[in-house]
Amino acid sequence: MKIAVIGASGRGGSRIVEELSRRGHDVTAIARHPEKIAKLPNVTAKQGDLYDAGFSDLLKGHDAVVSAVHFMASDPETLIEAVRKAGVKRYAVMGGAGSLEVAPGVQLVDTPNFPAAYKNEALKGGEFLKRLREEKDLDWTFVSPAALIDFGQRTGKFRIGGDQLLVDDKGNSTISFEDFAVAMADELEQHKHSRQRFTVAY
Repeated sequence: MKIAVIGASGRGGSRIVEELSRRGHDVTAIARHPEKIAKLPNVTAKQGDLYDAGFSDLLKGHDAVVSAVHFMASDPETLIEAVRKAGVKRYAVMGGAGSLEVAPGVQLVDTPNFPAAYKNEALKGGEFLKRLREEKDLDWTFVSPAALIDFGQRTGKFRIGGDQLLVDDKGNSTISFEDFAVAMADELEQHKHSRQRFTVAY
């Protein structure tokens, strides 16, 4: 597949690019500072800012677009419009865990111990998901990580859930960026969650 990754130099985006490269996909890795993108097989680094005129031109001709940008530094309407204008039908978003439910009607972001430093980002992520659920044209997927995500091992072994936070038998909810990238690449290849959100955790 030919896949464009927006936010390709970030922590999540860089691992998604690496995983797609590993699988032999043709990747256009887009970032404001493309020099930060690792040189990998089948990967073409390109400079791009969501708010630049002509940004959608970078997305044209791809089978799918993956967005791995911070919600506070982007805008759902601008991203969706860029993908639509480029004529790309499939759009996958690296989401957050804040909008996952921990009890009926209770989101993780609304719990007392949710870190204040991440609250605005989490709320924006929830707004993005809500906007996607109203979308009539795009074949979108919103992939939420576990409550805690950090660099680690690529094991290829994890659980997949829906709108509820996944926890292990000790109450922990974790995933590595590397395995999150595996889940994202699997979805792009297998297309199991069209117009849905799903989550991944150990």
